[in-house]
Amino acid sequence: MKRGLTPTLTVALALGLPQSSPMTDDNIRNLGPLAPFAGMWEGTSGVDIAPDDDRVTVERNEFSEHVVLEPIGLVQNHEQSLYGLRYAKTAWRLGAEDPFHEEVGYWLWDAAARQVMLSFIVPRGVTVLAGGMVEPDAKSFKLAAEVGSEVFGICSGPFLDEQFKTVRYDIELTVNEDGSFSYAQNTQLQIKGQSEIFAHTDDNTLRKVE
Repeated sequence: MKRGLTPTLTVALALGLPQSSPMTDDNIRNLGPLAPFAGMWEGTSGVDIAPDDDRVTVERNEFSEHVVLEPIGLVQNHEQSLYGLRYAKTAWRLGAEDPFHEEVGYWLWDAAARQVMLSFIVPRGVTVLAGGMVEPDAKSFKLAAEVGSEVFGICSGPFLDEQFKTVRYDIELTVNEDGSFSYAQNTQLQIKGQSEIFAHTDDNTLRKVE
């Protein structure tokens, strides 16, 4: 995907997704702690700490990213009522034309359970469903997923499961006083042949552009 294409539009065209619910007062209000995140965002101060190609050296990538979070309205699982945001992220190393990372998925709010869920897939053969207990007016919260869990878990394709197994995922999100939001993410990897878990971390601050 080239810079300038809207990630959510690309996903919608490819998958035939329905149009997002309009940003009405009800759609925003019912998102609980996710309400401040609705919109289109950009961040240019990202830092990614990852294993290099030799699997031993640590590389540091500075990056920019574009994130779209669109309200989808009410989703009902029988008696469970969820409100959510359709989610698309694309990230570029600074100065690069092509992206080095993408995610698509959903952020979901269960008001009755006071629970936030983040489900996404990465086009490397990894999918994550993270979650956590969150107060409706929270300005900062943490979500987590762990491999092997039947509730909030992680699933990888055969190659990554053997060579770079994701064993845990943690993210902390904070709504800042100036309206921006920040995140700190830790994807813990078990790299084949290494006894220590590698902490693959990413952090950035994003500001609304639309």
